[in-house]
Amino acid sequence: MTDASDDFINMTATEAVARLRSKEVSPLDLVEASIRRIETIDTEVNALPIHCFDQARDQAKSLELERHTENPKSLCGLPIAVKDYNDLGGAVTTYGSPIFANNVAKKSDATVRKLESNGAIAVAKSNVPEWAGGHTFNPVNGLTRNPWDMRKSAGGSSGGSGAALASGLVWLATGNDLGGSLRTPAAFNGVVGLRPSPGRVPRGTRLPSMDTLWVEGPMARNVDDLALMLDAGVGHQIDDPLSFEHSGSSFVDILKGTDIPKRVAFSPDLSIVSMEKEIAEVCGGATKVFGDIGPAVTDENRDFTGVLEAFQTLRAVLFATMMEPIMQQHRDKIAPEIVGNIERGLNITPPQIFEAERIRIELFKKILDFFETHDFLICPAASIAPFPVDQRYVTEIDGKPCETYIDWFSITFALTMTACPTISVPCGFTSEGLPVGVQIMGKPRGEAALLLVAKRFEQAIGISAKLPITPQKLKLI
Repeated sequence: MTDASDDFINMTATEAVARLRSKEVSPLDLVEASIRRIETIDTEVNALPIHCFDQARDQAKSLELERHTENPKSLCGLPIAVKDYNDLGGAVTTYGSPIFANNVAKKSDATVRKLESNGAIAVAKSNVPEWAGGHTFNPVNGLTRNPWDMRKSAGGSSGGSGAALASGLVWLATGNDLGGSLRTPAAFNGVVGLRPSPGRVPRGTRLPSMDTLWVEGPMARNVDDLALMLDAGVGHQIDDPLSFEHSGSSFVDILKGTDIPKRVAFSPDLSIVSMEKEIAEVCGGATKVFGDIGPAVTDENRDFTGVLEAFQTLRAVLFATMMEPIMQQHRDKIAPEIVGNIERGLNITPPQIFEAERIRIELFKKILDFFETHDFLICPAASIAPFPVDQRYVTEIDGKPCETYIDWFSITFALTMTACPTISVPCGFTSEGLPVGVQIMGKPRGEAALLLVAKRFEQAIGISAKLPITPQKLKLI
C-alpha cells in the first residue's frame, strides 16, 4: 500500500505547482511529504544533512497562498533544497568547513531571497564539498552518495542538490557553478543543471561583487521544472550589482515555442581535455538525435588553447581574494587542496593575470564567431563516469594522470570561460548503469533558446521520466 506522500513525490515540480495553484494540495502537504521522504531515504544518501523542518512547516502554514497563486512566477509553497554555500535565514551555512559549523545566517542571501519572495519553501540544505570541489564530502556533514549506485560519488560541488533531486527528496534545488559545480553533479545524478549567464540569477555578498566566473543557477529533474525555477529566481537584487531584470516572456512560456535550431556542433573533448572512451561514445551517440530534431550536426570547434591554464589562474586569484584572511586565522582547519588554491593565487604574478584575461577575451571573440554559423555547442558534461565514493578526487583519465585535483572536470570550466549559458542534460548510461550527461552551450544571455533545445533533446532521450529513483542499496564501501 502506498502513502499519499508517495504520489506527491512522484509528481514533477510543474505538476506540484499546478496542484498548489488549484488548491488540490497545500504547501504543508508537500512539506510533510518531503520531510517523510528525507527521513526515510536520506539516512544513507546524505544529500540533505541540514534540516529546516520546523521552519518550513511554519512558512507553509503562514504562506499567503492567494497572493502567490496570482503571481505567475510563484512556486506557491513548493519545498526546495538550498545548497550549503547559500545563506538561508535562521539556518547554518557551513560551506562544508568546521570553521563555520555553527554559522547561523541572519538572513537569506540574494539568491534564496528571490526564490522565497516567489513562494519557495526551503525544507533542508544540501551537502557540499569543503569550500569547493568536484566530490561532495566534508568534515562537518560527511559524504554524499550517488543514488544510482551508492558506492559512487554524487559529484560536486552541488552534489547534495543533485542527489536530492534524483532520489526524490525535493522537487527543485539551488546550485552554483564556478568550474562545473552545477553541470557535473547534474550529469552524475541524471538530472538537469543550468549555468546561466552572469547576472541572470542574483548572488549573495560572500562572493566578490564584480566576479563573473561564479554564478548561481537552478537544478531540477527535467527542463520544464528547471524553467519554472528559473522564472522564480531571476531578477535584480540590490546586493548583486551584476544582476539584471528579465525582460520578455517567461521561460516556462518559451518552452511552448516551436523554433528549431539550424546547426549545432559536437566535440567529444574540445580538443584540449582527456576523455574516457565510453563517455565520449555515449555522448556522441546521444547527439545524433539532433538530426531527428532538425538541425545539422557538425564537428566544427573553436580553438580553446590556453583556456584551461587561464581558468586555473583566475580561479586561484578568486580563491585568494575570498579566503586569504580565513587562511591566516584557520589554516589548520582548511583542506590541503583549498590551501593550495589560496597559496597559488597569492603567488600569481601580474603578467600571469594579464595573460589569462587576454586569453579569456580572445576566447569570447572566437565563440562569437562560432555563433555566426552555429546555434549551439555540445560536449560531454564530465570526462568520466561517477567514481568510487571513498576516492578523494580523480587522479587519472583514460590512463592519463591528472596534474591537479580539478583536472578531471576541465571540460566544464573551459566553457565557464566563455560566459555563455550552458545546461547539463542526461543523455544515457554507462555499461554499469551510471548516468551520463552532455552540456549544451548557447549564445550569450541566450537562456531562452537554450532551454527550448534542451527540452527537445530531453524528450528525444527520455531519461527524465525515470525520476525519481529509489537509491540503489548496493554493497556499501
